Amino acid sequence: MKKTRLALALASCLVAGSAMAQSSVTVSGLVDAFAGSMKNSGEASKASVGSGGMTTSWIGFKGIEDLGGGLRAEFNLTSFFQTDTGAYGRFSGDNLFSRDANIALAGNYGRVMLGRGLAPSFLPTVLFNPFGDSFTFSPLVLHVYTPSGNFGARSWAQANAADSGWSNEIIYTTPKFGGLQANLHYQLGEVAGQTGKKNIGVNALYFNGGLALTGLYFDAQVSNPNSGSAIIDATAPFNSITRQKTWMVGATYDFQVVKLYGTYQGSKDTTAGTSQAKDKVFSVGLSAPVGNGSILAAFARTKRTGDLLASTSGDVSRNTTSVGYDYFMSKRTDLYAIVMNDKISTKSSGVSFGLGMRHRF
Repeated sequence: MKKTRLALALASCLVAGSAMAQSSVTVSGLVDAFAGSMKNSGEASKASVGSGGMTTSWIGFKGIEDLGGGLRAEFNLTSFFQTDTGAYGRFSGDNLFSRDANIALAGNYGRVMLGRGLAPSFLPTVLFNPFGDSFTFSPLVLHVYTPSGNFGARSWAQANAADSGWSNEIIYTTPKFGGLQANLHYQLGEVAGQTGKKNIGVNALYFNGGLALTGLYFDAQVSNPNSGSAIIDATAPFNSITRQKTWMVGATYDFQVVKLYGTYQGSKDTTAGTSQAKDKVFSVGLSAPVGNGSILAAFARTKRTGDLLASTSGDVSRNTTSVGYDYFMSKRTDLYAIVMNDKISTKSSGVSFGLGMRHRF
């Protein structure tokens, strides 16, 4: 009997250990802060300690369970926060889990996700500019995602509608075919009586050696992170826009001594089916390894035209240039120094600089 009980106890331990090995939950995140002076075009200069100079600070939980047969269940709950104040979210009024709040099934057929996740424009934008997902110093990200000026008095309406993340979303990610993978995005509008109101999009990413290529398209009618407000965070007349169609192509090539980046994007904004504004966004950049870090340089230009601008200043353009150095003290910790010049054709120019630190955990 003693031998039988001992055998059963050992078997129970082995089964429990096997079950634990088939599932895992991890906590990870990133903390980023900088000190400097910020002055985007048309704004006043402000000396400050800021959050997210290179990457928006975040903390999250990720879980994976092996279901057998190549199938697994996954979940992601990720929250942005502001290192300088300790407030959660990217800005006042942002949702707690505005980066990720989703669950998924993944296997040989690909991956199906439900919840809040990336917009189709996010990966092509941040992977194809040398400053990545910097909402502070990346010229491309500033032009397409970040409005300038105080809420209710914007000096710049971001080019991309519907935010960098979409709520109420279904994403299907294909398996990889060689170096090619695609993501199909569908966001339900969840507006009573307006079943046709939705966001749809697709992107594709190709990686092969030093070459990377991307393309995207989306048709947006719903705002984020919460539906009901304007699809573009802007002052009148841009807050009247009800639909946007956008496409983008991009490429990078890594020559080892230097990596080159380039993107081109076009968008069309409409109100009740009437064309109102068009944006053409062009960006180029490079990164070059020097010492334990990299020199980074990028330029973006947006040309905005259309009937919607006739009541304000007419056609407008924006040019932004950033140059910096990112020094890695370890695989998880880096220091950076960046200078940026920003000029909207109808506003005064602005110069910003920041010295910052970023740590991953």
